[in-house]
Amino acid sequence: MSRNITLEQAENIIEACKAEARVVGQPMNIAVVDDGGNLVAFVAMDDTKLIGADIAQKKALTAVYFQMDSRDLAPLVQPGAALYGIESTTGGRLVVFAGGVLLRTPDGMVAGGVGVSAGTVDEDHQVAEAGRQAFTG
Repeated sequence: MSRNITLEQAENIIEACKAEARVVGQPMNIAVVDDGGNLVAFVAMDDTKLIGADIAQKKALTAVYFQMDSRDLAPLVQPGAALYGIESTTGGRLVVFAGGVLLRTPDGMVAGGVGVSAGTVDEDHQVAEAGRQAFTG
């Protein structure tokens, strides 16, 4: 079985994210995963925050698992909400704040996800979105 995202596509996504990270002024950790949540490519820009490597990969995985951007999960995991506590059921594998975006093929199939970490949640989403825009499935 082949992936819905190639290494070349993942590298193009990373290049777009790196360019946007430079615009934002924050070096980022950038992860691209396939439709099964498997890491395809990862980069840690010079002078980025070390903790972001793990978080970026988890954001990408979260987008794939839920088939939605990670920022859209935030309201669903608040106390009293439908998914409150979901993070604790996965051994810390999910991140439920902005910075993970879902990648879809032109026919709507899940191709993978992009996860970005090191800036504010808005900056992380902005940089991940630049990667999504560069994806040509």
